[in-house]
Amino acid sequence: MWKLKEPKPVKLIIGILAANHQCLHTTTDALTDKFGKADFVSDVWPFDKTDYYKDQTGPRILRQFVSIERLVDPGKLAKIKQRTNKLEQKLAARLGLPLTRPVNLDPGVIEPSKLVLATTKNYSHRIYIGAKMYAEVTLIFDKGRWRPLPHTYPDYKQQCYFEFFEKVRTRLLEQLKSQH
Repeated sequence: MWKLKEPKPVKLIIGILAANHQCLHTTTDALTDKFGKADFVSDVWPFDKTDYYKDQTGPRILRQFVSIERLVDPGKLAKIKQRTNKLEQKLAARLGLPLTRPVNLDPGVIEPSKLVLATTKNYSHRIYIGAKMYAEVTLIFDKGRWRPLPHTYPDYKQQCYFEFFEKVRTRLLEQLKSQH
């Protein structure tokens, strides 16, 4: 008989796209209130590889990532995405900017071998994960470094992202090791 194994816990990260620094600050506080203490918060980078969100979020979008200290069950990613979608709506009302989406939240998980992002949109390389949500492997960790895939978003191919994700991955490995 085959013995099924529980998946190992993973590191929750949340990518933030924001209209300005005040939106970023308000959002990082809201994320830690909802998901727990952050162990890493990335630098702030311009989100300038596409203008896809310009009409919703404004002309000079900022990008930042938050890594949550507590490990999570990877099977909870769909529910986490639902929670971040609701949080986006609450933040839009609270921030009161003349933008439909002043903050865009993209949760994902880092495992030792990959970065998986949740999304509401289906596509050929995405898998349904329940609760009206999909997931995609956005980056793989191979031969000691992060590697993009053909469908990886352009901004996720940047070295500064790889460096942040490597720090989060290293922390994950430390946390997993300390559980044994």
